[in-house]
Amino acid sequence: MNLIDKYINGEFNSYEDLKNNLKINIPDNFNFGFDVVDELARISPDKRALVWCDDYGNERTFTFKEISEYSNKTANFLVSLGIKKGDRVMLILKRNYQFWFAIIALHKIGAVAVPATHLLTKKDLIFRNNAAEIKAVICTNEEFVFLNVDEAQKESPTLKIKISANARHEGWLFFDEEIESRPAVFEKPTGEAMPQNDDIMLLYFTSGTTGNPKMVIHNFIYPLGHIITSKFWQNCRKDGLHLTVAETGWAKAVWGKLYGQWLCESAIFSYDMEKFVPKNLLEKIVQYKVTTFCAPPTMYRFMLGEDLTQYDLSCLEYCSIAGEPLNPEVYKKFKELTGHRLMEGFGQTETVVTVANFPWMTPKPGSMGKPSPLYDIDIVDENGNSCDIGEEGEIVIKTEKNTPVGMFLGYHKDDELTKSVWHDGCYHTGDIAWKDEEGYFWYVGRSDDVIKSSGYRIGPFEVESALIEHPAVIETAITAVPDEIRGQIVKATVVLAKGYTPSEELKKELQDHVKKVTAPYKYPRIIEFVDELPKTISGKIRRVELRERDKNK
Repeated sequence: MNLIDKYINGEFNSYEDLKNNLKINIPDNFNFGFDVVDELARISPDKRALVWCDDYGNERTFTFKEISEYSNKTANFLVSLGIKKGDRVMLILKRNYQFWFAIIALHKIGAVAVPATHLLTKKDLIFRNNAAEIKAVICTNEEFVFLNVDEAQKESPTLKIKISANARHEGWLFFDEEIESRPAVFEKPTGEAMPQNDDIMLLYFTSGTTGNPKMVIHNFIYPLGHIITSKFWQNCRKDGLHLTVAETGWAKAVWGKLYGQWLCESAIFSYDMEKFVPKNLLEKIVQYKVTTFCAPPTMYRFMLGEDLTQYDLSCLEYCSIAGEPLNPEVYKKFKELTGHRLMEGFGQTETVVTVANFPWMTPKPGSMGKPSPLYDIDIVDENGNSCDIGEEGEIVIKTEKNTPVGMFLGYHKDDELTKSVWHDGCYHTGDIAWKDEEGYFWYVGRSDDVIKSSGYRIGPFEVESALIEHPAVIETAITAVPDEIRGQIVKATVVLAKGYTPSEELKKELQDHVKKVTAPYKYPRIIEFVDELPKTISGKIRRVELRERDKNK
């Protein structure tokens, strides 16, 4: 019997079967650390759980027994420092293997894990420390990160404990040394100390494109929602090796580097890269024989810039894609060169995967796929009425009957913000899409980004997709510019590929290209060439910043 069979009600043979019949079994007091990690350590102690390597030739493989023991050692260490149920601990660990020890330990204790990126500034850290009442931080060996945390602590009264991983740092406890002397057994809490299903397990700061980041909170049954993510979207399998390209500071990491993969008994591959180099990533996939792979479209696009015929990618069994809409040209080229279909999925920090291309489906390049069986999803107009086929509207999740497993609890300490997006029995995603005759969803853009020109609604993604098909364009962002006659007109901010230089002739060529590829009224009347696009620390394009720049010109 596979471990996952404890949590789902059998096998499924079609998307319709899955959508109509899937049930997630939710035990009382479910705890991923005890019920999954320790259970796998008991039944398959020598099965590999985590394969880690970096850019310098270092590598380590951990079995489930070792992950269980190291998480227990870490839990005993943290408890000795006074960390208890409900305490908030920030994890700034990049792709270091200590992340898995620490987050499982926090789950076992019942403390709240707060993953964060190493790119945070002093100002970012002060906001997060105080908003979430961070008690401790476990940090990787980046000198500027240590400096920022030290400086932020002066204005963060709740931060009492600082722990460094991979290197000693003055004034910090050394994680690697401290855990070695701790017991490898950690008793499951009882009574008031036992975490309950509805307690807060995870807190993520979203990298919103406007305003301060929101605090998204998830409970202890959230990992079970990722059965959909891993088994039925990423197609992870027992004894496979899964790679999702994501830093552990972002929610995408627990989508693809933790919960669902281990529920499927697939090992996780963590390539602790300093920066993304397509050649290096491809070599690691081949060297370690990765079986299932997930990355954003941009990374696939850069990998396609390499000569893929020079890499033996026969180890790959399945490829998925998320993080931004998939350009059909990328899908087409990757399938031609590898034979693999790119199976797009969609979700938010607030959810697990909500719309996706599932294994039985034939993907339509550029489509998000169909709704997850866990979610009652609709596309609605401004009055909350269901949209007709082909009509654009907002993606909502209906929760009047029940809140599905994997759904967030709300925005921490901000009931007003929670109610602004979750009301009248629906969670409003803020994402605009339309549905075709076969039930496939097609992404248009964030509600704030949709352009209204001469009575037409134009989604940034469709214009960006058209532009990216042109060999001169490596990256682009579409925004609206006010216009007295049309209300708004389309502007393209373009990063050019190597070998191309800005010119009026190239602008005209790109405009004509868009007119041919998509509806003529969607073409960008303004094109600006730039060296790089403004982005959030998670890599999302800040279209709001581009709009502000245009206002101030």
